[in-house]
Amino acid sequence: MEMTRLHSFLVQTRYDGLPPEVRRMAERCLIDLAGTAAAGLATPLSHMIRNHAVRAFGAGEGAPRARLLFDGRVASPLGAAMAGGMTIDSFDAHDGHVLTKGHAGVAILPALLALADAAETPVSGPEFLTALVIGYEVAIRAGIAQHATCPDYHTSGAWNALGVVAVAARLWGLDPERTRHALGIAEYHGPRSQMMRCIDFPTMVKDGSGWGAMCGLSAAYLAADGFTGAPALVVESEPVKPLWADLGQRWRILELYFKPYPVCRWAQPAVEAALVLQRGHKIDPAAIEMIDVETFHEAVRLDQHRPASTEEAQYSLPFPVAAAIVRGRLAPTDVSGEALADPAILAMSDRIRLQEAPDLNARFPAERFARVRFHLKGGKTVASDTTPARGDAERPLADDEILAKFHELADQPLGIPAARKLEERIAALARQADARPLVDALLTAPLPGAAPSDRKRSGFVAA
Repeated sequence: MEMTRLHSFLVQTRYDGLPPEVRRMAERCLIDLAGTAAAGLATPLSHMIRNHAVRAFGAGEGAPRARLLFDGRVASPLGAAMAGGMTIDSFDAHDGHVLTKGHAGVAILPALLALADAAETPVSGPEFLTALVIGYEVAIRAGIAQHATCPDYHTSGAWNALGVVAVAARLWGLDPERTRHALGIAEYHGPRSQMMRCIDFPTMVKDGSGWGAMCGLSAAYLAADGFTGAPALVVESEPVKPLWADLGQRWRILELYFKPYPVCRWAQPAVEAALVLQRGHKIDPAAIEMIDVETFHEAVRLDQHRPASTEEAQYSLPFPVAAAIVRGRLAPTDVSGEALADPAILAMSDRIRLQEAPDLNARFPAERFARVRFHLKGGKTVASDTTPARGDAERPLADDEILAKFHELADQPLGIPAARKLEERIAALARQADARPLVDALLTAPLPGAAPSDRKRSGFVAA
């Protein structure tokens, strides 16, 4: 792509020039990411990475400083962005894009918050939202380009780092040459970790997005100081030029999906099919003898039947399907804590067989489907339709579902008053001359003992 045109998009795009549906999508992304981050606070992964950021990524004397997401402690902007990205990534409920096979906002928001917190002059609400959109547009295209040109399947951090560079270039007003070098540095050093290794062996490394956020900010700081980098092939090489030709005309952010369940997106068609089948036939879980799930190859690799950690539960297909059937819904608490040892869920999970379906393989990654069959005691079998996940751009979650999801995730860790105030600040952000009240709310540690007291559990995932 011609860098002059890309640079013009980064620095000249204005909030009032964004289509109304793009503005609204930015707010949906913001509240969904905030809820996911709040839920992630309780994970061991988040505790460890936030402590690590403070210890190992502290800001030197006179250097920029930024607070950690929902933590309040200070680190360098690189450390704050890394910890925020991994906190969001620790709870697999954030938005994604089917053709990237991954996630953009998980790196974009923490980096944007770190930059806004470290800025000497305040960022306005419209500017904050515009920078968020710009980050998504660049990251998504970089992700699609990388999958089209690289033989291996890399984690999201390998490409969402370029979206972070775009945000920094926007807020700092980097010139075209430094922007080009920053994108090249981010692509060169982006964490090209193999995603399917994490699928086969789920651990805390997850999707690489915390490192992508850190790498993108590092690249921007280096380029601003004159450090040079090789041209980013996912931006400038000949095969990917068509992906960038519609920048500023086709808004890729509108193609995002939002998750109704806090597990890997690949497992969600099976969860959806199982719930629809169970409710439609009013099946008692005790009547189920065996379950067959047909789906695409990558989803079949999610074969953790008895997860020992929340990471294994989030990267499982049989366990969340079993939890949904046994409990009648799939709640955030069903992928951690006592649920992992629930004998009824584990027994049901053991009765689930995963089968690869060639016709569903052919539709991946643009479409993700599953079919579920319940083999009942007495010999009867009931089968679902070929079922997609809910929340895709073609089947979006309604605004009230997104909001209910936010409160189910955020009310307990933040406390109901703080969660409601955060919701109000996000809704009002486009009208604010200063985004600091929202930034402060997102970077402040929850009050001790925060817990829900007057809101009924929403059950958004059961819709």
